[in-house]
Amino acid sequence: MNEYCYNEIEIGQLESFNVIINQDMMDSFKRITGDTNPLHNDVDFAKKDYEDKVVYGFLVSSFYSTLAGVYLPGKWSLIYDVEIGMTAPVYIGDKLSILGKVIDKNDAFKMITIKLRIQNQYKKNVSKGKMRVIVRS
Repeated sequence: MNEYCYNEIEIGQLESFNVIINQDMMDSFKRITGDTNPLHNDVDFAKKDYEDKVVYGFLVSSFYSTLAGVYLPGKWSLIYDVEIGMTAPVYIGDKLSILGKVIDKNDAFKMITIKLRIQNQYKKNVSKGKMRVIVRS
């Protein structure tokens, strides 16, 4: 876990990590949220429009929390707000790269703005957004 203090963070700073989506993640998300939509749970239903069952968009987006809470800034983070878009479907077995780049700093509030992106193993963007994070240290 990173422990960046506000003064240590630079505009342009990058952090990233990878994760492989698996069925256990899907099952846990369904159990926690109660989302039983067949697009995520029924292969035959999903294959009418997609390659396979589509991973929950908010499961994919949940890794932005990991980005802030573990990597950028890490220990001292407090997410203020997040804007996200899901730009392409994700499937079980996809290897995702979660990327964040600091694009602004607000000294008055000790807040950083992070440009967000998630890419699959083919370098296709599957999610993008922006997050503001208060650095509490």
